[in-house]
Amino acid sequence: MNWTKWGVLIFLCWLVGCQRPYQFAGTLLPMPQPAPDIALESVNGPVSLHDFAGQYTFVYFGYRFCPDVCPVTMGKLKQVKADLGNRGDEMAVVMITVDPERDTPEALAEYMGYFDDSFVGLSGDPEAIDAVGKPFGLYYYQHEGSAASGYLIDHTARFFLLDREGNVILSYAHETPLDDLFRDVEYLIKTQ
Repeated sequence: MNWTKWGVLIFLCWLVGCQRPYQFAGTLLPMPQPAPDIALESVNGPVSLHDFAGQYTFVYFGYRFCPDVCPVTMGKLKQVKADLGNRGDEMAVVMITVDPERDTPEALAEYMGYFDDSFVGLSGDPEAIDAVGKPFGLYYYQHEGSAASGYLIDHTARFFLLDREGNVILSYAHETPLDDLFRDVEYLIKTQ
């Protein structure tokens, strides 16, 4: 076979879809799971994850007094939304507190506003937070901090992406690079 035939064969292969499938930066769940339909409290009243249908929604479990992981994660998600430009409204961000004792809906709204006014903070009683968090593998543990910080909470540092129908489709490590997050969301918005 000469090179001309190889070129034609490669082009035909590409034309009929022999390209590699998109590789997500996050862990793609083999069977998308519906997010739990449990309402928690926002500054504007009860909110369920299903209220974000029609958008790609990042869900994160954290708290306002977190000294490192939470603000870094929220900062990344703020930048992803900004980088999407006029398509940024197709993405939502929800942070569910693991510190309902200090994180009132009003305090969470103020905290989330530091990142983006559209980001939503949710609180509730510990039982409701645990019920929402269980399908996500939520873990958190309160321990003593310093006199300045008060108690601290070790918690799950992963965050999750729901599709437009409210199904959990991807899980991301805290360390996922910003550019990779952006590529994943951009790909989903353009192709789904």
